[in-house]
Amino acid sequence: MDKRTGWWWIAAGMLAMAAGAVAQTMPRHGGQGRLVDGEGRALYVYDADAVPGQSACNGPCAVVWPPLEAPAAASVPQGFGVIVRADGRRQWSWHDHPLYRYAGDATPADTRGDGLNGNWHLAVDAAASDRALHP
Repeated sequence: MDKRTGWWWIAAGMLAMAAGAVAQTMPRHGGQGRLVDGEGRALYVYDADAVPGQSACNGPCAVVWPPLEAPAAASVPQGFGVIVRADGRRQWSWHDHPLYRYAGDATPADTRGDGLNGNWHLAVDAAASDRALHP
């Protein structure tokens, strides 16, 4: 990635974080077992989040991969959870895996972050995905 492209993604991430300052809605199940945010945008998990309930994506990482923030009084549906990040903010999780959005996704149909750097993957409910494929 050249420097100009890298700076664009950082700027896009900053804009996404500014937009994320508005209360984000609860994650939910989308089609084919995918997990999405309240706007229907793809959610992701990060392989480096090796310690259950802890996020390894901070600083510049969290600019490009904004954490899906949870309100203080969140009602937590089954399978989902809320972790507390190192900076004290609350973040939604799926079975103790922190959930993120990708700044490069422009529409709810986008999944541009899936497979990036070999460490980022769409967040899925494997059981729901299996039911969708094999009713």
